[in-house]
Amino acid sequence: MDQKPIGVFDSGLGGLTTVRELMRLLPGEDIVYFGDTGRVPYGSRSKETIRKYARQDVAFLRTFDLKAIVIACGTVSTTALDLLAAENPIPVMGVVEPAARAAARATRSDAIGLIGTQATIRSGAYERYISALHPGARILSKACPLFVPLVENGRFHRGDIVIETVVEEYLSPMKEAGVDTLVLGCTHYPLLEEVISAYMGPDVKLINAGAEGAREVARKLEAQDALAQREQGSSRYFVSDSVEDFARLASIFLRQDVTGEVAQVDIGQF
Repeated sequence: MDQKPIGVFDSGLGGLTTVRELMRLLPGEDIVYFGDTGRVPYGSRSKETIRKYARQDVAFLRTFDLKAIVIACGTVSTTALDLLAAENPIPVMGVVEPAARAAARATRSDAIGLIGTQATIRSGAYERYISALHPGARILSKACPLFVPLVENGRFHRGDIVIETVVEEYLSPMKEAGVDTLVLGCTHYPLLEEVISAYMGPDVKLINAGAEGAREVARKLEAQDALAQREQGSSRYFVSDSVEDFARLASIFLRQDVTGEVAQVDIGQF
């Protein structure tokens, strides 16, 4: 039993898709979330900058007495997970390996699509994990740099000509290649599931990296007997930019009204 909270962070609000799954699986856990909304997106940044930002994000979260940290960001998971895990005495978990395992299990034709930020695709991390688990897999990867800013600005609904046009442009090679499994390698992308699924068709299995990461966290905490013993946990939210629009956008990611403290943090101090 461990009553300490779980820390979760992302470059923006996409990591709230991971928080939503954590809340569903582990309703008794307290969660502290940090979204670096002042510096989103991370995906177009250099490796050095991403690692610098990730270290600051973790340093802020470590001001709380946490039992684990979840990197609810595909970019940081592919670029800085090993570094952060080595530097911190508590478990630091990402979303990449769990999603790779889910994709390797799901494919029927060995044709797997992967979409993510520029940094995630550049890292090759998903490809390495999937190939190790499923050596015969053919992996078609594509960076989708417009997805995160569009999602953060609320442009993710079916019927929105902007996002539907961008989805078609990015995903047409994967549709033509006949992938049967598509990894949503950024935690912002689940908000695009409806638009992506409509374009790719019902036979393509979508793998939600954030949700897979949350399930892995639940399994590990249970295996370590580190789950909290309370009926209902609480949530606290912190961002590096204005909190004014947070409740509205966060409720979309969480699919429920936001409850709990919301505050702005000067992340540059960490």
